[in-house]
Amino acid sequence: MGTWAPADVRRHFDYQRDLDAELAAAGELVEAQGLGGRAHQVAGERGVLPELAGYRVVDVESEERALQIAARVSAAPGPGGVPLRQRIDVRQLLTP
Repeated sequence: MGTWAPADVRRHFDYQRDLDAELAAAGELVEAQGLGGRAHQVAGERGVLPELAGYRVVDVESEERALQIAARVSAAPGPGGVPLRQRIDVRQLLTP
């Protein structure tokens, strides 16, 4: 984001904030955090992943709903308003 125009950064963060507000109003958002600082890559069970920019914990009724939310996160606007199509990992934290 260091090379993005200020308007693009604002648009991106507004999108994230609005999505969080929508999820909170629906009672689905448990926690959301954007991460900062220097990125470190660590090999884990899924190999080396690109840097983690943030995370959301949601409480939803189905995997399908979790994937719908992930698709919206992936479509967050980047430079020029073009959807970023970021890789989003979806993991189940608790079982019903």
